[in-house]
Formats: sequence, structure tokens, C-alpha cells
Amino acid sequence: MTGELEQNRGRRWSTVPARALSGVLAAAVILAVGELVSVPIGSAASPFFAVGSTTVDRSPTWAREFAITTFGTNDKTALFIGMSILIVALAAIAGVVERTRRPYGSAILVTLGAVGVYAAATRPGASAVSVLPTIVGVGAGVLVLRLLTCRSRGLDEGRDDRDTMSRRHFLVLAGSAAGVAVAAGAVGRHLTDTVAGAVRNRMAFVAPAGAPGNGAPAVGLGTDVAVPGATPFITANDDFYRIDTALQVPKLTTDGWSLRIHGMVEREMTLTWADLTSRIPIERTVTLTCVSNPVGGNLAGNATWLGYPMKDLLDEVGVHPDADMLLSSSSDGFTSGTPIAVLRDGRDAMLAVLMNGEPLPFEHGYPVRQVVPGLYGYVSATKWVVDWEITRFDRAQAYWTQRGWAEQGPIKTASRIDVPASFDKVAAGAVLVAGTAWAQHRGISQVEIRVDDGPWEKATLAEEYSIDTWRQWTWRWQAEPGSHTLRVRATDHDGNVQTGQFTSATPDGATGWHARSVIVV
Repeated sequence: MTGELEQNRGRRWSTVPARALSGVLAAAVILAVGELVSVPIGSAASPFFAVGSTTVDRSPTWAREFAITTFGTNDKTALFIGMSILIVALAAIAGVVERTRRPYGSAILVTLGAVGVYAAATRPGASAVSVLPTIVGVGAGVLVLRLLTCRSRGLDEGRDDRDTMSRRHFLVLAGSAAGVAVAAGAVGRHLTDTVAGAVRNRMAFVAPAGAPGNGAPAVGLGTDVAVPGATPFITANDDFYRIDTALQVPKLTTDGWSLRIHGMVEREMTLTWADLTSRIPIERTVTLTCVSNPVGGNLAGNATWLGYPMKDLLDEVGVHPDADMLLSSSSDGFTSGTPIAVLRDGRDAMLAVLMNGEPLPFEHGYPVRQVVPGLYGYVSATKWVVDWEITRFDRAQAYWTQRGWAEQGPIKTASRIDVPASFDKVAAGAVLVAGTAWAQHRGISQVEIRVDDGPWEKATLAEEYSIDTWRQWTWRWQAEPGSHTLRVRATDHDGNVQTGQFTSATPDGATGWHARSVIVV
């Protein structure tokens, strides 16, 4: 009797993993079916990405900064992993508590579905059909959960013959559910990428020819210090930092792209791709920087861009004298507010279409993005740009301004030590220290290095390419044995010396001197 009791108890406990697996498979079906159904509606209606995007939009500033500081350009991957872990945990609980006459697990899935419906319905550009992928997905997931948990019921009751059949049925149904989830998800992802034809469109992209005299100067031999371990002067497209709010990279085509210009203008305009590329382009090398870049961080990159002057378009539509802000919007609803005075002061602000001689990567705004020298990206570098509203700062707020960031974000003077790396062991004697400094649209006039609490000593500057790019530097250090701390500071052409006071990135960029600890042996 005792042995039979223990055997039945073992059977009951053996169903817990089976029920948990049932819940996880049901959740996978919800997400996969939702992904598939979202194809004809739009990728923003995908339950997983709708919830993720809403999480990003609703996150407090400190949480967003923590993610960027901790994970850097992997912040989206970290969010996906965190969401997946949470979904798996809740789905497993749903499977464990689901019963034929008490569908508590189904209620959990429906509750999660309600979150997805809210997220999809509140995305920019959402319509009534945007909630369908989540609703259909939840219906399919609940059905799978009910079927799987009913088939595992015999294990609870300790029946021998029917118990064996129940396991067989469960495994067949579980495998089928997993197959449906994988197939639906894969097909949905594939169709999402191919329906719009964005990949083919980019492959067929014909680069516009620059006008004579409008090309970017070649990078001279003295501009790139070419020190092993130091940042290259030109950042490769694959290495260029990416910080944005798009969990799903928009896949636009040149055929479907347009830019609407409206608001406080004399003449509204809708610019098509053909209209844009009929103009005379310019090519410039410009360093971009993210406002979330920590002191010594790598959220900065330098590339050669080809595009069309933004000033010309503003002049063409006739900006009202009282307007002081260009509120630009991306296709996924992100907005940035750029001072109109900056766009008309002679700097090479452009609608870029090429990056380092190639069509813009999808992650960097294909087919059109903004590049504005001297401003942090959150107030200027709108990717996948499709709308310009000419307005005023006292009438409208952009995405990050609504979340506590400064209205205007001129890039602060900054510098960084690239080599030697932190806690490197170097031999006593001559040691080459190298790094990068930037103060876009002002330029770098001086870089200084200090060892421990010693005096500031001037570094050797590489040739200045332009005031809109970063500038590299080197310094020969006669290193003595022991542990030492190297610090760096820069001065721009306006005479502004980089401050040593440490502040966080919020609300208008981090400050402080970058330091590296080095061991000399």
C-alpha cells in the first residue's frame, strides 16, 4: 500500500514538468501565431514587439540609462532576454495551475493577452486591426493549453493503461504544438522581411553621384594615428554604435518613402524619393555621439555621409519667422526636436542616404536619416525619417524631452584614452598612450594627459580633418614601475576646457575626465 502511494505520488509530481511545458508551448504558440497574423497588418502589431516597444516607451529615465550603461548597444538583446524569461516563467505557472474545470492558467494567458492588446492598440499609427494578432494568438494558445493539460490529466489520476496512452498523446500534441510555434514564427519573420521587399530594394539601390566639389576630402595620413588598439578614424558600418527605441528595425523602401513637411510654413510639401534624389547631394565626414555615452564610452562613431542639405528644404517651404523647432518623426513614431537656427547656420546638416559609400544599413536608417553636426543624436539624428513639423519648443515636445531630457543638446567637449587598456601591464620606459577627443562643430585644439596627481602635459594631436569630426592624439610616457592612473582632458577651439566634474548623462550628456589604471613592471 505504501509502495503504491509512493508510486502515485511520483506520477503526480511527474506531471508538474509536463504541465509547465504545456504552458510554455501555449505561450510560444501565442507569440508565433501573433507574429504570422501581423504580417499583413504591420510588424508593430506583433504581440512580442508591441509589448517590448511599449515597455521601452514607458520605462523611466533611470531604467533606460541603467540599460544603456550596463548593456550598451546590447540593451535591446537584454530586454528581449528579460521578456522571454518572464514570459516563460508566467507561462509555466499557467500550465501548472490549469485544470479542466478551473482554467486558472487560461486566465493567466488571457491576462497576458490583454497586455499585448493594449500595447498593440497604443503604438503609433495603430488601428482597430492592430489588436487582431494578439487576439488570434491568445485564442490559439489557450486551445493548445487546454488540449495539452487535458491529455496529461491521466497522470494525475494514477491510471496505468490510460496513463501510458496519455503520455503518448501528450508527447504527440506537445511536439505538434512546438512545430506549429516554430513554423508560424519562422514564416512570420520571413514574410515580414520580404513582403515589403526592403532587402531587394536596398540591394538594387543606385548611389547618387555627388556634385563636383561637394565630396568629402580624403583622410590624410596624419589624420589617423594608426596605433594598435586605438579607435580607427573612420568607423566601419558594422562597428558603428546603435542606440534607438526601435525593437524591430523598420524596413522601408525607396519606392514607399516620403517626407511630409508641414506646420509653420508658407508651403507644405511632401517629398518623394525621386524628388529628393533629383537634388544636388553633398558628402561630408561627421562624428555622431549619443547623449547616453558615459565618460570614456564607445557610443560615438565617425562616418562619411552623402545626403541632401536640410537647409535647402527649409528655405523651399518658407519657415515662419516665429518657428524655432523642427520636430522630426521616424516611421516607428520616434521624434526629435532640432533647433531651426542650427539647421540654417551653415553647418552641413543633411538627409543622408549613404554611409561610408554604401546605402544606409537598415539599422542606421535606410533609406533616409538625419545627420546634424554638433548635436547629440536624441535631438537631431532621426532615422527612418518620414515627417517634419515646423513648430516651436514651447508648443511641442520630442520623445526624450517628454522623459526629462534637455530640449537642446549641443555635444560637450570630451576625450577618451584608448590605449593602454585598463589594468594593462606595461614595461617601464617609453609607453605610447593614444586616444580620441571630440567637440563637434567647434573642434579640438588641445589634449592633455596627467599621471596620478602630476601636472597636465600636452599630447600630440593628429591632423584635424574638420571641426565636425573627432580628433586623435598620442602621448609618449616615460613610465616608472608601480600602479598609475592616467587621466585625459581636451580643450575645444572656443577655449572650453573639459570639466573634471562627474555628472550622469541625464539630462544633457555626461561630464568628467576619463581615467585608466595601468600597472608598470
